[in-house]
Amino acid sequence: MKATYKKYILNFKRPSGTSRGVMTEKETWFLLLEEDGKIGIGECGILRTLSIDDRPDYESKLQWVCENIHLGKDKLWEELIEFPSIQFGVEMAFLSLASKTPFDLFPSEFTEGKESMSINGLVWMGEEPFMKEQIEEKLAQGFSCIKLKIGAIDFEKEIGLLRFIRQNFDAKTIEIRVDANGAFNSEEALSKLNQLNEFQLHSIEQPIKANQVNEMKLLCQQTPFPIALDEELIGIFGIENKRKLLEEIQPQYIILKPSLVGGFKGSLEWISIAESLNIGWWITSALESNIGLNAITQFTYILNNPMPQGLGTGGLYTNNFDCPLEIRKGMICYNLELSWDVPNFN
Repeated sequence: MKATYKKYILNFKRPSGTSRGVMTEKETWFLLLEEDGKIGIGECGILRTLSIDDRPDYESKLQWVCENIHLGKDKLWEELIEFPSIQFGVEMAFLSLASKTPFDLFPSEFTEGKESMSINGLVWMGEEPFMKEQIEEKLAQGFSCIKLKIGAIDFEKEIGLLRFIRQNFDAKTIEIRVDANGAFNSEEALSKLNQLNEFQLHSIEQPIKANQVNEMKLLCQQTPFPIALDEELIGIFGIENKRKLLEEIQPQYIILKPSLVGGFKGSLEWISIAESLNIGWWITSALESNIGLNAITQFTYILNNPMPQGLGTGGLYTNNFDCPLEIRKGMICYNLELSWDVPNFN
């Protein structure tokens, strides 16, 4: 088996804002396997400044994987415990190599074009008119669940955007999730949650920064509506440590980004623990290309979670790869009339 890797820069169609800043491009890496005339492709979707494996030795670790590909998927996954995005790429590449086509990783009624999945419509941070424009666009596109990133503009303006939605659509018609990306400080968080509660929100992701376990635990106990942990899960290695964190904080939900939590196997570990503690969960992509998004979407479908998932980022880039994934009326589906168009990485 031959293994190589390639770097690829995804360019945003327009600058996209989070509470950590504005992104104009997204770096990703592809792990390519070749054996007996077949190819496998995996995406190592690192998110600089957020991924725990944003380290100077990232590329050298990819080189090490290529030199040790003979160890196989499971052994490599164990050796890559501190590199969750590479764990994901390795899992994906081996599944891809073993599949009928490089992109049919988890065959199901979804990949046969027979079933679709509900997803949330993502509204990016920006100036108030831009955010309002996105909200109106998502509603017109038929989404029944909207996710707003908050914490970057004035809180009162964000309250105004939520009021705008609720004046036109009640909670039965449109589910609203908000994602603070840790933007609130722990002293003001509960007060802000109480203000946000007026708008009958489904949940808020990561209201305060990660690694404030006691503060987050207290917030989850006192919150007027559900809290979902996101960044809090990054860099927690080993089943015992994962269980300890969830038992301590007792959040209402956790959100799993395979690129950030150790791929499919890492996600399944979190899900198993969460379900044993009656904690809800859903899966979200993390700005991967359509190659990674395809793998995450197929994986998510076979888990049979009826909640809207966070899988709609494929259209953000000018240089993404054409693929059969399509969004229709707030659902993601596989359009068998569309085909893959992936450049030759050689």
